[in-house]
Amino acid sequence: MGKSSKDKRDAYYRLAKEQGWRARSAFKLLQLDEEFDLFGGVTRVVDLCAAPGSWSQVLSRVLIQGQQVGRAAWEDKRHRELLRLREQGANLDESKEEEPQQEAAPRKDVKIVAIDLQPMSPLEGITCLKADITHPSTIPLLLNALDPDYDQSSSSTEASHPVDLVLSDGAPDVTGLHDLDIYVQSQLLWAALNLALCVLKPGGKFVAKIFRGKDVDLLYAQLKIVFEHVTVAKPRSSRASSVEAFIVCTNFRPPRGFKASLDNPLGAGRKLEEPSTHRDEQSFPVRTKREDGVVELDLGPDPVEALAADTQGLANRSTRWIAPFLACGDLSAFDADASHKLPEGHISLDPVQPPTAPPYKRALEERKKMGGAYGKVKGMG
Repeated sequence: MGKSSKDKRDAYYRLAKEQGWRARSAFKLLQLDEEFDLFGGVTRVVDLCAAPGSWSQVLSRVLIQGQQVGRAAWEDKRHRELLRLREQGANLDESKEEEPQQEAAPRKDVKIVAIDLQPMSPLEGITCLKADITHPSTIPLLLNALDPDYDQSSSSTEASHPVDLVLSDGAPDVTGLHDLDIYVQSQLLWAALNLALCVLKPGGKFVAKIFRGKDVDLLYAQLKIVFEHVTVAKPRSSRASSVEAFIVCTNFRPPRGFKASLDNPLGAGRKLEEPSTHRDEQSFPVRTKREDGVVELDLGPDPVEALAADTQGLANRSTRWIAPFLACGDLSAFDADASHKLPEGHISLDPVQPPTAPPYKRALEERKKMGGAYGKVKGMG
């Protein structure tokens, strides 16, 4: 490989090989753990799109083997530095002194399930499933892996023993067409979220890779329906030239009465009621057709008013709703730039000064060489 070419084997690639990680992406999860403490109090995890297994490898070392990596290693290093300063007689505020760092140890009752469409080499203490997370048949396989007593013949899509953390590092094979790549990635994220809604327990965490685009705010709004805190982070090991980032969702709190559904996740695609002239105080959204033909859409009260309404016996009413995408107009629609109303009797004149450097200037010069300046050349009638 020449020096002028872009070397994909950067510092994190070489560091991953030195430390025995399967891929450099392991450092992304470790750095996210340093910032958000993802593994704090976690014993049950689902790793989606796991191959080649670097994130599952991190989970195995931290939760099963009890190694100090990620935030645990950072806290241990900080504690040892604090002890060194004490030994040197540094004047430290006694109120800010920390308790002695406890030694890391393997956690009890750890359950980790890794899913990917590609085969993955086995890891210690991790259940590996070869399945497609975008297919509904994966839900029963996942629930059975989490709970061996699960009855696959039942129609239930909720885990009897929910998990603390759901990870997804999946991404499509990029084509270079950014709009297409962002769309496919959003669909993969939607499938991962659909699985997470079925297996996460209240207060759980969800971490997934996203491609940041111009409409990413809608994604944040959708995730905030079921998570209290939604944060976007870009680890140091993620290349600056990449549009990838990771969305970290904490404190899973589904709306009251919410049930995970494969056919209707997050209430998406809910049809609106037919236009009517009366208001139903118990259901939202409400469509009202006015006399002039305009249809008004009432999405209901804001969350603050909804809390007050819940105390009055309206607890089952939906208070948040994501409107579907609406496309307006086409190529034949009204164009303000080409539809100015000109005065009556106006006569359009030819331009006095033609373009000085049109994009077809070279074509005109070539035509002049052939003997025709205005579309006629020698030898042509």
